Amino acid sequence: MSDHNEPPAQHSAPATPVLLKAEQIDAGPGSAQVLRGWTAQFPAGLSLILGEDGAGKTTALRVLAGELAPRGGRIRWRGGPPPGAGEVFWRDPQEPWPEALSPRGWAAQLRTQWLQWSQRAWERHVDGFDLQMHLSKPMYQLSTGGRRKVLLAAALASGAPLTLIDEPVAALDRASIDYLCEALDEAAQAAAEARRALILAHYDRLDEGLPWQCVAVLPLAQ
Repeated sequence: MSDHNEPPAQHSAPATPVLLKAEQIDAGPGSAQVLRGWTAQFPAGLSLILGEDGAGKTTALRVLAGELAPRGGRIRWRGGPPPGAGEVFWRDPQEPWPEALSPRGWAAQLRTQWLQWSQRAWERHVDGFDLQMHLSKPMYQLSTGGRRKVLLAAALASGAPLTLIDEPVAALDRASIDYLCEALDEAAQAAAEARRALILAHYDRLDEGLPWQCVAVLPLAQ
């Protein structure tokens, strides 16, 4: 992978067999077109969509999740059609939460949705992100960082074949960022072994020690 001081490549080649392909994607919210001819390949394990603000990271994740239909191009999942809703863990962190929903209540819902849900992992991440005191509170009462940590804990515990996470460290404290990087390092190996794809979108690489299988760079739209 190239250093930040080098011209960014469009896409670094995956080291393991490809699970997910974005082929010549044109897309954007509303009438905007943020992605133009975007092509990327994501293998099992941990991957990163890298780009500055306005480069289309959230748009890319929404397209991969099937939440936003591209105007052009196609998504391929394991050599076939795009992944179905039951294969993708994705929640836009900016989306409002149901008023009465608590972290504990959401986790209970997710246990029934994801066959590979790990209660042990959820409890470990709750401890790691220091969420114990907030589990019974309505989500709207949590801080922005608190809600982000709940989302991260759930994503990492889901066991979903395709897990998508947007701007993972937004509003997190230093201790939580350090824990997240440790958790991602562990999750990367588990995902690679289970042939699952864990894809993050962020403006930098978080930690140079993380085992990124692939880094797909999004240039700023012209």
